[in-house]
Amino acid sequence: MDLSPEDALRLNVMLANAVAVRIDEGINTVLCLGENGSEAKILLNPNCRAEQYCRNVRELLSSHVMGSPGGYPVYLKRWTRMGQASDARLDDLLMLGEQEAVIAVTGAPGLTDELARKAWWAMPDSDNARRMLARTSVVEGSMGAVLSDFLLEFLPFEESPSDIIESVKLVLQPGLISDEEKVGIWARGRQKNVFLVGFLHATPDDLPDKTDRREDFDKHESSLAQLAANNNFARLLMKLMLESGQSFLLTCQKILKRPANQDVVVSFLEAIGNYFSDVRLSAFHFDSVDHIEQQVDKLLAGEDSEMEFPDELKQLLEACPELQQDLRAMLILSHIGEPVITPIFAVTDSVGSVMRKKIEPVSKPVAECLSCLQKGSR
Repeated sequence: MDLSPEDALRLNVMLANAVAVRIDEGINTVLCLGENGSEAKILLNPNCRAEQYCRNVRELLSSHVMGSPGGYPVYLKRWTRMGQASDARLDDLLMLGEQEAVIAVTGAPGLTDELARKAWWAMPDSDNARRMLARTSVVEGSMGAVLSDFLLEFLPFEESPSDIIESVKLVLQPGLISDEEKVGIWARGRQKNVFLVGFLHATPDDLPDKTDRREDFDKHESSLAQLAANNNFARLLMKLMLESGQSFLLTCQKILKRPANQDVVVSFLEAIGNYFSDVRLSAFHFDSVDHIEQQVDKLLAGEDSEMEFPDELKQLLEACPELQQDLRAMLILSHIGEPVITPIFAVTDSVGSVMRKKIEPVSKPVAECLSCLQKGSR
């Protein structure tokens, strides 16, 4: 059954000036966004079941925009949500009244600030905000502040730990929120440490809680400074001994004491691996911390190991042999990540205290490495 003549006429007139369309099936209404930011509304007059009538409206929109009534191929949902949509007709996708088409635009590599403005009008939700804030063009444009403000306000109502971490990580990008707002998010982490994990990903060298440099820094400063310019190991160890590094280690210890669920653990371990990645010696993803420790110990003992022994590491060990345990801790943490926890989480869906007990083969050695690198560990 076709649309009523009145609706067909009004929709065609509306489409002549629209840049984005959305359909509210709950109240049988089509809304459009004009080029100048104005909005128009059409109250539909269904001549059949409301669901079928809205489908007919989408067919008209698709025929007008795409030249075919087929509409957006929603079966491509997973593909487009992974950011694989073509950039060729992103503007057209926003005219279809299809939520999946809007999602395809928000995840597209060719997303611009102007497209983000239209897509946000068409479908303002937290998932779309996160997808769009992953694009530099949006962060640096006018929509960056709009989307970050939304995520910040919605943060208390976010239920998924992985979504909380991603939201915090995204809003902490430079220039999006104020220092006071950053401190406010950090304060939430005192009760719910999932918020702190977002900071480890976004600003690991500039955490709100400051601490003192390590007590033995002055003793090693000269030796480390001489090597730091051309030695990743010396540079990272020097950073870890300073205030920013000690703050990072302290925050990691806080999170490790009471991670809430598996998503928090995985993201936390990935943040640690990223922080220490400059001194990673193997591209192989080890499936246990015990395996990592064995290979690091063999390496430092001069035995055959699955890890390479770079000249930079040799130079630092020769200059500061008393720091071997610190280097051991750094090397172990540099190979930490999701693979070491996967064998445990593959056989349990536990959370809370039960989960924390099961992950001790990972959490205990990680905590020991963090303690070794903290001030007063001598």
